[in-house]
Amino acid sequence: MINYYNTNRASRNRLFTFMDKKEIEALGTSLRRISQKLLSQNSQNGTKRVWFQGGEAYFDLVIDVRDDEIQWFQFTLRGKSISWNKQRPGLQTGITNELRVDDMTFYPASKLIQTDSKEDSEFIGLARSILQTRVGEELFDKMLAVFDTH
Repeated sequence: MINYYNTNRASRNRLFTFMDKKEIEALGTSLRRISQKLLSQNSQNGTKRVWFQGGEAYFDLVIDVRDDEIQWFQFTLRGKSISWNKQRPGLQTGITNELRVDDMTFYPASKLIQTDSKEDSEFIGLARSILQTRVGEELFDKMLAVFDTH
């Protein structure tokens, strides 16, 4: 079982949540790659954006790749986020506005992330466990290498 904290948006209290191996595996296998035709590409610098959408709301993974190397990624699940940028060392965790209900979040393309003041190591462990369900797939292996160097 993996333990991680989930944030209650209304009270901003952290709730301790358990996730068993079966749920982790289900989340990992639910990630489906979105057609490249639907994504804009930055042809100027050769960066290709890859998007995986999970089987539940508020679960996705976006990766920017250039010359077969990950340049940036963002992993979001249930209102929590992990991002990494090759230009800045370390993983950055935060919370998204996706679980809030107000005028700003009414528009589906308006995901905002508030960076955590302290790294959320429990959520990083959970994300790593989900990614490990896809070992052997090139992009996931490269992401796990980033987690391993963290």
